[in-house]
Amino acid sequence: MTQGPRNRILRALLALVALVLGRRRSPPEPPSRDEPPLTAEREVGARRRSENVALVLLAAATLAAIGFSVDYVADPDTQVLGLCLGAALVLIGAAAALAGKRVVPREKAVGEYHEFGDERRQEEVQAIVSEPGEGVSRRRLLVVAGGTAGATLGAALVVPAASLGPRVRDRVLTTPWRRGVRLVDSHERPIDADAVAEGTMVSAFPDGAPRDSLGASLLVVRIPPGELDMSAERRAGAPEGIVAYSKICPHAGCAVSIYRHPLNPPTAPEPALVCPCHYSTFDPRRAGALVFGPAGRDLPQLPLQVNAGRQLEAAGDFFDPIGPSYGGIRTR
Repeated sequence: MTQGPRNRILRALLALVALVLGRRRSPPEPPSRDEPPLTAEREVGARRRSENVALVLLAAATLAAIGFSVDYVADPDTQVLGLCLGAALVLIGAAAALAGKRVVPREKAVGEYHEFGDERRQEEVQAIVSEPGEGVSRRRLLVVAGGTAGATLGAALVVPAASLGPRVRDRVLTTPWRRGVRLVDSHERPIDADAVAEGTMVSAFPDGAPRDSLGASLLVVRIPPGELDMSAERRAGAPEGIVAYSKICPHAGCAVSIYRHPLNPPTAPEPALVCPCHYSTFDPRRAGALVFGPAGRDLPQLPLQVNAGRQLEAAGDFFDPIGPSYGGIRTR
């Protein structure tokens, strides 16, 4: 091969390499500004009936949410609470569905969407979004009704936070017990002093008063008078060795329901009243003194007296505040 053809071949190869290495992808073609506009089908103008129905649904949801809060604060009932809360949620959902289908403008648009977006298309969408109230004759009223329903529902959901703390504040100030109030059993029968035997525990309630209050329930036991170790005032409230104590444990409000008797030395060397929740233990001979457990104070004692018919009566209110040991009534 001569020098001339060899040089021509070499130059051709170098040109081919330069063409391959120097090749660059051309920039994408910008979207055409002459594309046809979006094809849209727009339905504007809500029926007055649809707006009225949405307003009624929102008003009913507001009332249901208010009913939840009122029932929770006044006299909680789980069925009423569930009905009110469920109704509020369903009614708000129904109002939102109705507004989306029959009240706000409805539009269906068909068009080509460029891969990198189109400013003109974005402007068209923003123009559509900026006109949500077009054709809605009661826009402001619907907004107020929706905001009210949402606010009352939110408040209803916050109200149960009150259960995170004691409803009795620091202490229970009133009880149904007064001097002369008879002790009755669960069948409203008066309790005779002779019916309380040693080694037994009797549950008692105030005659003619509600039993669901915190200070209503009592437990009554008989202790040999010689074993009572309490002040003269408290001993006077234990006629014939019969003593009465609040059934509400001063730890967390559980019911003291165990009377440890008869004795089983050495594990149970003395009589005691026991709360089964956390095993706070109290000595009925020493005015309900706390002998074991997490309770913050002694079990409150109610003074008793025996009337002419040998029936047990209260000689006054409790010596000490009753209820769980919150704040000001915690003495230990």
